[in-house]
Amino acid sequence: MTPPPARRRRTGANGAAPAHNFPRRGAVRRAQAITTYGVGSLIAVDHESFIVSGLDEAEQSWSRDESPRIHERRLARLLDVDYFRLPPASDDTSRDGLRVRRFPLMHSCPECNDLQRHRDFNPPAGRSVCGTCEVDLVPSRFVVACEAGHLGEFPYWQWVHRSTDRGTTTAGQCGGKLKMRTTGRTSSLRSILVSCTCGQAPEVSMEGSFRRRALKDLGLKCRGTRPWLGASALAQECGLPLRTLQRGSSAVWQPVLKSALSIPPWSDGRSDPLAEHWEQLRELNSRAEVEMCLKFAFKGESPVPIDDVMAFLAAEREEDPDGDEAPSFDHGYRALRNKEYERLCSGNDKNEHSRDEQFVCETPLGDQSVLDPLGVTGPMLVKKLREVRALKAFTRLIDAESATDSAEMPLSERPLRWLPAMEVRGEGVFLRLDEDRLGAWEKAPAVAARVERMRTAHQRALEQRADDPSTVVPSPATPRMVLLHTLAHVLINEWSLEAGYPAASLRERLYAADDMAGVLVYTATSDSAGSLGGLVAQGEPDRLDRAIRSAVHRAEWCSSDPLCVESEASGTGGANLAACHACVMLPETSCEHNNILLDRALLVGTPDDPDVGFFAQMLDR
Repeated sequence: MTPPPARRRRTGANGAAPAHNFPRRGAVRRAQAITTYGVGSLIAVDHESFIVSGLDEAEQSWSRDESPRIHERRLARLLDVDYFRLPPASDDTSRDGLRVRRFPLMHSCPECNDLQRHRDFNPPAGRSVCGTCEVDLVPSRFVVACEAGHLGEFPYWQWVHRSTDRGTTTAGQCGGKLKMRTTGRTSSLRSILVSCTCGQAPEVSMEGSFRRRALKDLGLKCRGTRPWLGASALAQECGLPLRTLQRGSSAVWQPVLKSALSIPPWSDGRSDPLAEHWEQLRELNSRAEVEMCLKFAFKGESPVPIDDVMAFLAAEREEDPDGDEAPSFDHGYRALRNKEYERLCSGNDKNEHSRDEQFVCETPLGDQSVLDPLGVTGPMLVKKLREVRALKAFTRLIDAESATDSAEMPLSERPLRWLPAMEVRGEGVFLRLDEDRLGAWEKAPAVAARVERMRTAHQRALEQRADDPSTVVPSPATPRMVLLHTLAHVLINEWSLEAGYPAASLRERLYAADDMAGVLVYTATSDSAGSLGGLVAQGEPDRLDRAIRSAVHRAEWCSSDPLCVESEASGTGGANLAACHACVMLPETSCEHNNILLDRALLVGTPDDPDVGFFAQMLDR
């Protein structure tokens, strides 16, 4: 009998190992890979559940053609990276994209009621079915997480055996198998019953598993597991309390997003070739040293003229901390916003723009004096803009906006010199409030009292969610911030009716500080609703005057009044006053602050005190 031929190892091009060709498990859009299904998040595909893998292998697995580099120097400097990469956009011929791992591993069979790890069901390759019953397996509905960002399997064995002497021993030592069944009597946790075939523990329901101290009472603490990094990732010493969460809960994963507008001199792409050399250039002082460094870096003539390089370095040093002030992320982010505000105020009115220019901000041609009675000044038509949003990290259980660096979980096990990001190109309208009128209004005792109630409630909520109250970031609530925030919301609602844009495709960008009082409303999506020209046309003074008057008149009345306007507290943690989904709240994608710190009474006043409203003079009482 002739022996079979020896098996030959498959090779790729030039004898190299073949490229990975993992089975596909669904598809997501590029924007979702940043905002919804980023690294560390859970994603459901049909009846299976996966966790998006970390970026340690992405440099090799993400194709350069399908995941190109993008540059935004101001944001890259703030986040201490060299460049950004778009998440891979795959087609039918793509071999790899976003990698995922199965999580949670605990599954149950609705036929035989077994509750065990996925591999213990002996499913056929590439399928998630019970090897015995041949029915689809159901991933565990419950996971556990801590405020440091770790994620783990729900401890079913300890939960079942909590009433026995074995409750503190290692899972599985009783020799039995876990079972899970649903009575179907109600939709509550009481109908989900878990038992063990060892017979030493009674059948228990999942009721009470979501209590804040439920797992702590079992003597369980976080072991620092990071399943998105794979089995090779070492567990970190953590010890924080664990919380039970439903697998699809929004508290399981919240992205930490940072964004920046591309403004001159960085907005025409001339600085992109220097992306990986900025750290060296920043250490040089003289023009001759910079020229020598460029020749060495590019092994010949630099693709960027030396005059442009010196201008870039000068523009970057303008955002450096002053004097002895220690550099910090908060200072850098404020400096980034300050420069955007200055550029939006000044614009770049030119007869000719470079074809590669990504920021075009012009003064409207109409008579701006029609806006003076409203207290609005300096409208600008942002005919062309580019925003880069980068995924810096993620949090669990904690609001991403109030999280400190210690609560943020990085996207990879080892530091990387890049981050995933998306870019949005569109248009917008920028406007400011008159500083003299605004300054007099925000000093009114009634205005300060209302905002102080909101600030106190928001600060209390931030402290309650933090392990160490001393590290909590201060609430950004000020009279001008709440006023600008609420004005942006009513304008977005108005323009969604007037300009034909869905409200979810518009976004606000607030500039509220002692020396800033402006708001930019711009297109926020990267699809066909991104730039149709209808929004920037609303910035002409006559149209803007009509839009503001109409928006304020709409805000004067809410279908939930008088409960809404007379509310003592509303929203998450009581951080809103007169604001609800029937009047000023927006889709979450449109708001910078998750629909908190809103009060339409600061626009139109209250029945008892009309003068508390900034625009009260234009309303007929």
